[in-house]
Amino acid sequence: MNLKDKFSREERRVSTEDPAMSEALSVHLTEWLPPSKNVVIACIGTDRSTGDAFGPLVGSMLKDQKLQTFQVYGTLEEPLHALNLKDRIQYIHRNHTNSFILAIDACLGKSASVGSVVLGKGSISPGSALKKDLPPVGDVHISGMVNVSGFMEHVVLQNTRLHFVMQMAAKVAAAVHLTEGKRREWRRVHTPFQTLTPVSHKDRKFIK
Repeated sequence: MNLKDKFSREERRVSTEDPAMSEALSVHLTEWLPPSKNVVIACIGTDRSTGDAFGPLVGSMLKDQKLQTFQVYGTLEEPLHALNLKDRIQYIHRNHTNSFILAIDACLGKSASVGSVVLGKGSISPGSALKKDLPPVGDVHISGMVNVSGFMEHVVLQNTRLHFVMQMAAKVAAAVHLTEGKRREWRRVHTPFQTLTPVSHKDRKFIK
């Protein structure tokens, strides 16, 4: 869970109320994820808090979709949270060398922004809303604005409507799934044709 009150030029914001939200987010993701690198998705949060379950919900939904090229860490069953985040991120860097990391986490912000999903360049600081000292995560990030910041953030998270968070998570998971399909198609089109096997000396007599 992080705080996000200000938006910059290095961010794209979409609303869960937009029927085309998943497609719009997918367009931005496709633009920002380098096609030549493998992508690891770190879904941060815990299922012990309805508001902070946004990341693990997205992770579980993506696991169910059985993505072919994106690697997903952080689900309802095996969450990435404050107690294991440092070790798990080190594991990801160790086992996915030179990969591009997309971090997904819930966030709190101004009331007018609740319901927005923000795609931003650079890392996020998980736990900042609850004053936790955790390592930054991600080359790009998706933050789901689940509730309002400013007063008793822990209680606000606990009392966030699960239905609202699940709707947001489903649309983000759909956007990631669309993006993975577009990248697979891009790679299929742009992969060079396999070079022909050289003809051996003994077979050359049959070629005219």
